[in-house]
Amino acid sequence: MHRVAVEQARGRTPSLVGGVVRDGTLVWSGSRSMIEGHAPDSDTQYRIGSLTKTFVAVLVMRLRDEGRLALTDPLEEHLPGTSVGGVTIGQLLAHTSGIASETPGPWWERTPGDLRPELADVLGTAPVKHPAGRRHHYSNPGFALLGAVVARLRGKPWGDALQEEVLDPLGMVRTSLLPRQPAAGGFAVHPWADVMVPEAVQETGVMAPAGELWSTVDDLARWATFLAGGHPEVLAEETVAYMREPAAPAEADEPGAGYGLGIQITRHHGRTLIGHTGSMPGFLATVWVSVEDRLGAVALANSTSGPRVGGLAADLLAISADAEPAFPAPWRPADALDPALLDLAGAWYWGTHGYGLLVLASGEVELKPLTGQGRGTRFHVEHDGTWTGRTGYYAGETLRAVRRDDGTLSHLDLGSFVFTREPYDQQAPVPGGFPGWS
Repeated sequence: MHRVAVEQARGRTPSLVGGVVRDGTLVWSGSRSMIEGHAPDSDTQYRIGSLTKTFVAVLVMRLRDEGRLALTDPLEEHLPGTSVGGVTIGQLLAHTSGIASETPGPWWERTPGDLRPELADVLGTAPVKHPAGRRHHYSNPGFALLGAVVARLRGKPWGDALQEEVLDPLGMVRTSLLPRQPAAGGFAVHPWADVMVPEAVQETGVMAPAGELWSTVDDLARWATFLAGGHPEVLAEETVAYMREPAAPAEADEPGAGYGLGIQITRHHGRTLIGHTGSMPGFLATVWVSVEDRLGAVALANSTSGPRVGGLAADLLAISADAEPAFPAPWRPADALDPALLDLAGAWYWGTHGYGLLVLASGEVELKPLTGQGRGTRFHVEHDGTWTGRTGYYAGETLRAVRRDDGTLSHLDLGSFVFTREPYDQQAPVPGGFPGWS
């Protein structure tokens, strides 16, 4: 609460509200206001700006999982007739399409959408600023294009698809394209004087997928929970995890930041946080999630600038994680394990490098260097009895247990690397051969 109070005062914002989510539940919320006794609560709507992009990205990934599109598809395949048809769906999601950051003409966030009635109006005559796929270049028009893809493939406005496919299943009854009371008014606070004026709220038309939504701490707590683990009626946990993986390099001036598929990635106090920040005239918003800590945090303010809601949400999460760290799940033995799995447990050697293989109750295996030097990962089991690496150098690589004709275990094959029970075991097919120790 102190951290919220400090940010409201230091950031000179009319109001500010924050919340902390643990294991899918909003466990704390608090707010400060310029008017005593009239602070917002967790059901007060604020405009959430570019957090809207995470919702649009989920709609696109639903289409991918249904086989309606692929991330490698050129835009032209699903939205013909634009001047940037060669960029891919994946590049648009990761902001690597090279398309301009903003629209031509008047500032789209502060002007009505009927000034830009068509997609051509948000692209202009020279929309490409960088070669596609070469660098991360944040593009608001890029998400206008993705919203149009959703609308075309669903045969309905993207907002209707969002309501039916995402908001309703998640129970996000207070998230909407237009404000619904109780809702905060947005203000511009003078940078050099303690005065303020109301900001106009514009409907942004075809640019709406870039930043139109309004939401509450309660609803965004549900969204944080979804970003951490998916939802069976919306998007599989595996797909959401894929969205959280870096898909674009960090900018040179922000080495601790990255971007997935419609999801921002940052580092804060040694933690990896995923989510998104957002701003529209009169409003600032952030949702951050630490999957490892099973925590999320939300921060919303109703001023155009001033409070650092991204840092505030990160701090709320860190305060909670440090003061009340999550208890790990209790260790329990496996109900039963295939004896063949137990054959794999113990020490293995890649050449002269020692590794330990641990067989987990889940049937997964974990391979780690014994000395702390070298590459290791956890492998998840496949239907054919092999394992696939989850992280690091071996991510996606296949681990196989190779047996001799008599059924005894010979060696492990990891992406052509041979692991043996003894260093350079002469009984195993070590590539290049080995003369033996003497």
